[in-house]
Amino acid sequence: MQIVDRLTRVIVWLCRIGAGLAFALLMAAVLIQVVGRTAGSSPVWTEELTRFALLYLVAFGAGLSFRSGDMVNVDVISETLPGNLPWALRLVSAIATVGLCIYLLSSGWKFMTIGKMQTSPALGLPMNFAHFIVWLMLALLALFAGLRILGMLTRTEDGLPTKAEEL
Repeated sequence: MQIVDRLTRVIVWLCRIGAGLAFALLMAAVLIQVVGRTAGSSPVWTEELTRFALLYLVAFGAGLSFRSGDMVNVDVISETLPGNLPWALRLVSAIATVGLCIYLLSSGWKFMTIGKMQTSPALGLPMNFAHFIVWLMLALLALFAGLRILGMLTRTEDGLPTKAEEL
């Protein structure tokens, strides 16, 4: 299981770097917008860049929030159930998450390929750069849910959210 733990740490690290870079880009674009507006007019491309950066921030953060428990979760009832029922419900939830994400991956890929025919109006980027975000978020969410399932079935974790310091 050391390989899985090491792989998980690398994936978490890469997602944190991706989220951090997206957030830094978002802050820079907004700063340019604010400074530009006070100086008279802001560059048009900053609006588009802000949207793209925000979407990438969400894509990288979705799996991390699933792992840490920061994603919306209704566990008021499930965690009060007796015995192994909470564990089983967490497992079923992770399996459903993986299943849904894997099912949607092919549609996300089709959505991304449509973007090859379009460019963003202000930045001139191919829109498959923006549409890739949907596929990336689904893939990362499926990966983190799959890692939770693996950990639960090998009894190296109980499926409860991981504390931030353990990420």
